[in-house]
Amino acid sequence: MPTSGTSNMVSSADVNGTEVYGRDGVHIGSIDHLMIDKQSGNVAYAVMGFGGFLGLGEEHYPIPWNKLHYDTAKQGFVTDITADQVEGAPARTDDWHRDRDWERRTYDYYGVAPYWI
Repeated sequence: MPTSGTSNMVSSADVNGTEVYGRDGVHIGSIDHLMIDKQSGNVAYAVMGFGGFLGLGEEHYPIPWNKLHYDTAKQGFVTDITADQVEGAPARTDDWHRDRDWERRTYDYYGVAPYWI
């Protein structure tokens, strides 16, 4: 993800494809896309591609945005979420992004305050 000047702004296009690492430095996945709340403008989730090989068999998991912290040295995001936690997250339905109950369970599961509060 390119950084230049003093701006804290970044294009969502630059976030897509950015690598995600655990605090231990192990690669967990990469950002596939972001989910943005239409009314507040808050980034709710980074949907992370996880597992698979060369794009085959990759699963996508929504991770609360505030669980990711950009590390300029790694040029990627660092999180305290483990691969096992990602795999154990609340099951998603086809309309997970419209299901506030699922969102509450997910934010509780990851131990962070919901973006809508």
